[in-house]
Amino acid sequence: MQHEQACHRLLDSPVIAAVKDDAGLDAALQSECGAIFLLYGSAAGVCAQVEKVRRAGKLAIVHIDLIDGLSGREAAVDALEVLCHPDGIISTKPVVVRRARHRGLLTVQRAFLLDSLSLENLPAQLGVGKPDFIEVLPGIIPRVIARITACTETPVIAGGLIKYKDEVMAAMGAGAAAVSSSSPAVWAM
Repeated sequence: MQHEQACHRLLDSPVIAAVKDDAGLDAALQSECGAIFLLYGSAAGVCAQVEKVRRAGKLAIVHIDLIDGLSGREAAVDALEVLCHPDGIISTKPVVVRRARHRGLLTVQRAFLLDSLSLENLPAQLGVGKPDFIEVLPGIIPRVIARITACTETPVIAGGLIKYKDEVMAAMGAGAAAVSSSSPAVWAM
């Protein structure tokens, strides 16, 4: 799939299923979500997971940092792309995001906003990786989401701890382009 087309498809379905196990993957495949964030797996099994997602007509976006057997290095991006053909990757590492972007994959820079320092360092990280999307965690802080969306043109995905409709609406109201959640109740919204 073309990079630009994948980015548009992600935005067409503002609720993203984030899965942490096989049961979650099976449920997400049956959901209306157009994209699935794969947050688990191993180097030996990730290709089968990607294939299941793609056969279901959904975007397969792999959190490369969470796949057992893959290092947080650029070579891992190359191997994943050649062997599994995911639509995109998620990483907390700007150099990994940059490599995936150069390989033509949809890219999501995941940022854990633990304190004001992590928020201040975010622009520098984004400058290195130049991701298509920023996923901010936790996604239940509308004030911070609004601040980030005011400072960047990169679409923001709110993720982490989102379980209720009012949290989805607050994140979207603060400027998030989408939300990711591991809660099947959110997927059905």
